[in-house]
Amino acid sequence: MSDSTTPTRVAIACQGGGSHTAFTAGVLQEIMSEWDETEYDLVGISGTSGGSFNALATWYGLLTGGPDTAAELLDGIWDDISVTSAQDRWLNTLVTSVSRMDSAGFAIPSVSPSQIPLPEVGKQRIRTVLERHIDFEEIPGLCQRDAPELVVGTVNVNAGIFETFVNEDVTVEAVLASAAVPNMFEAVKIDGHYHWDGLFSQNPPVGDLMDLPPDRKPEELWVIQVNPQTFEGEPTTSEVIADRRNELSGNISLNQELGFIEQVNEWVESGKLPPDEFTRTSIHRIQMGKRYHCSTKVDRDPDFLTELQTLGKRRAREFFAEQTE
Repeated sequence: MSDSTTPTRVAIACQGGGSHTAFTAGVLQEIMSEWDETEYDLVGISGTSGGSFNALATWYGLLTGGPDTAAELLDGIWDDISVTSAQDRWLNTLVTSVSRMDSAGFAIPSVSPSQIPLPEVGKQRIRTVLERHIDFEEIPGLCQRDAPELVVGTVNVNAGIFETFVNEDVTVEAVLASAAVPNMFEAVKIDGHYHWDGLFSQNPPVGDLMDLPPDRKPEELWVIQVNPQTFEGEPTTSEVIADRRNELSGNISLNQELGFIEQVNEWVESGKLPPDEFTRTSIHRIQMGKRYHCSTKVDRDPDFLTELQTLGKRRAREFFAEQTE
């Protein structure tokens, strides 16, 4: 906390990871249930891939109705993303099975998403779900001076650079681009360039959250991390190796950005940076703490998504309990 009268400025970064980000939804739902504006001031929230769904729903819900609305939006979006019909359940089983066989080293025919119609059907479903809950035309008007920064991460395929969409630039296309996994969905064209899943870049975006004016810089950064940070022993089987590679690729950019924040913190504490322009930001990770096979990142089974949300709520309660110790 800043002091007894001033709320602590907080930024939240939501890591991507497909269906595993239902965990993030659970974390954010619990955070919203405990949110006290006299204690915390949300100055920014970012997300990549599935994390961008959660960041957007939280931001939009807070600005249009408050914490309860944000929690309801999170629940509604994930309820709509989950499997509903018998045909959808069959397709979900097929996709997760193929993903598991691929990670185990089975020879799976490689097909570009541009060669078959199914991926675009999936992308259209995500668009429908998002537009059902979020009025994207309302976003620019919500981006006022005191509104939290909203950041969605993608990678610009043509320019070969990380690219974030901030505040009024967060359109449904930007969110779809952030979730456009190359082997599953076609790239999304925005402003003449094609964009892919932000998992290749900032996962999740942190730099934009730290580049706020001095009076809005976060004093605390809460990172909701779905990919396990550590691993005991040596991965030896094909499946375990694939799992660990997936986890590491999702954490590399995050750890690099957090490492830079820690370096800045050291410079602030040593007096190398002026305290009136730079703020020491304490980093807190809310981690899943449970390892799931990487193939489940495409699993939309409602029971599995509910399990992840329940776990997220529990981890958030543990986080708040640690904060008060």
